[in-house]
Amino acid sequence: MAANSLTYQYKTAPVHIKLIVLNALIFIFVRLTGFFFNIDLFTITSWFVLPDSFSEFILQPWAFISYAFIHYDFFHILFNMLWLYWFGNFVLNLFDSKRFLTIYLVGAIAGGLLYVLSYNLFPVFEGKNAYLLGASGAVTAIMVFIATYTPNTAFRIFTFTIKLWQIAAFLFVMDLVRLPASGNEGGLLAHIGGGVFGYFYAQQLAKGNDIGAWFTNFMDWISDLFTPRKKKPFKKVHRTQTTQQKTKRSTTSETKTDNQRKVDAILDKISKSGYESLTKAEKDFLFKAGKE
Repeated sequence: MAANSLTYQYKTAPVHIKLIVLNALIFIFVRLTGFFFNIDLFTITSWFVLPDSFSEFILQPWAFISYAFIHYDFFHILFNMLWLYWFGNFVLNLFDSKRFLTIYLVGAIAGGLLYVLSYNLFPVFEGKNAYLLGASGAVTAIMVFIATYTPNTAFRIFTFTIKLWQIAAFLFVMDLVRLPASGNEGGLLAHIGGGVFGYFYAQQLAKGNDIGAWFTNFMDWISDLFTPRKKKPFKKVHRTQTTQQKTKRSTTSETKTDNQRKVDAILDKISKSGYESLTKAEKDFLFKAGKE
């Protein structure tokens, strides 16, 4: 019964909670495998971390995503998952799970690409062999995306009121400042790559351009491969529509248009004054609209 309950809770959990659970399970599995079989971390994860050498990563292209699910130690995964939970809540207040996954996974890819390009183009990294692991590039993409899309969303820490853009800007600048002498150049490059993607994605989305649509479509295609096709029930086809059907369709179309206008007005309000400025009714309406 307990196992069934946990399975049900996982299936019905928000996508960022599922990602946190998945990351935690992988971390525990890797650690226990290493302990019981006396194997070091790299030996276990070598086919999943992202190498900097072209001759290596070309043989494991999946590593551009899989590296984001491997973590070095407890504090590495702890802080990544805390940031993912916190900023993930803001994103999922406005967008659905598919959009969230697109930001997260393409953010990981962007972070991996900047890391690989930097280690192969810039002389400062010559002779340094490195491997990239950790979800921080993907998490940074989530953080910068929502801070760009709703920059004035504010919340209180103790007696201070802070806006999302201020947190994102501070952390992003800190990564740039620490890059020359951090000892973790690869990880910081992944942060920067994910953050740059999150920024441009939010900027373009606000203009009506979904630059992540290709990846969302790709995920749908993958999902369809593993989803059994159901036989379509036989439908009767009528040559003409009755007046009642036309009226019903027209009413539904008008309702959708009105709902979209209301959603747009609420999103404008969030952009100007932050999510906390919404009334309870507006929050409820936005939540229901996202479900639909």
